[in-house]
Amino acid sequence: MAAPLTQNRSGQAIALKTGAVFLFMVMAALIKAASDGVPPGQAVFFRSFFSIPILVLWLWQQGHLHDGFRANNVLGHVWRGLFGTTAMVLTFAGLALLPLPEVTAIGYATPMFTVILAAIFLGERIRLVRVSAVALGLVGVVIVIAPRLSASQDLTSAATIGALMTLAAALLRALVQIHVRRLVQTDTTSAIVFYFALTASCVSLLSLPLGWIFPHPSLVWTWPDITVLGLIISAGFIGGIAQIMVTSSYRFGSASMLAPFDYSSMIFATLIGWLVFSEVPTPPILIGAALVISGGVLIIWRERQLGLDRSKSKPSVAPSSTQN
Repeated sequence: MAAPLTQNRSGQAIALKTGAVFLFMVMAALIKAASDGVPPGQAVFFRSFFSIPILVLWLWQQGHLHDGFRANNVLGHVWRGLFGTTAMVLTFAGLALLPLPEVTAIGYATPMFTVILAAIFLGERIRLVRVSAVALGLVGVVIVIAPRLSASQDLTSAATIGALMTLAAALLRALVQIHVRRLVQTDTTSAIVFYFALTASCVSLLSLPLGWIFPHPSLVWTWPDITVLGLIISAGFIGGIAQIMVTSSYRFGSASMLAPFDYSSMIFATLIGWLVFSEVPTPPILIGAALVISGGVLIIWRERQLGLDRSKSKPSVAPSSTQN
């Protein structure tokens, strides 16, 4: 699972990666549709728990079940699970409060934060090209969230809180990617994928008693009706399948070649948002997303030039819009 590229099949790799991105956006839409019926912590539990059977079955079919169950850095998996689960909770909360395209656009801040955190924690040198790319991307993020932070907006409004939570989730996902770059030095991708699903299920389950202590609607678990239950269980299955597809895509194409296809999520988010939720992205979202994508692609190009091994982190994480 942690082995490098095994076959060079660009078409198959792109199809798998793009299909995975599409499924992650479908998963996000299912979570958004269920957000009125369950709190974010409960949604994270269902999304994580019901992906485990899919992942275990795939690992067994690939002959990697033993690798998936072997955790060399147990504490590393725990921290990865805590950071990733928190990011997922914040993202799901943002989905309940904001249009799907807006959540997607803000999520594109993750690569920008990753470059900054890599310089701080990994000692990576950042030169003019990547500094410019990060600046361009962050300007785009500011354009996206500026309407939520303007003087005419109540800073305690649901939409403003949703935008800030989504931005915090992007920062946490960047921290996860830095952590995973270290974790792959001791553990296989199979173990990282499996134990994240497991730890996310356990960590999110802790929000059940939390809702009894603090009886707030955003914390209290509910017994969902059959429709909502079907949505969140389906989100778990689809999330597991998407994770398998994105991981498999790196067997047939290089990480640097596939990375730009993460940004196809904006197309899918716009289409799903329009068709399912009657959401139309505003000009600030489109302009900001374009700048963030430009900065992200520039970072990908520069890292490829520098020969950085993005495959150490990318296969084990979901596209930045859905995290984790």
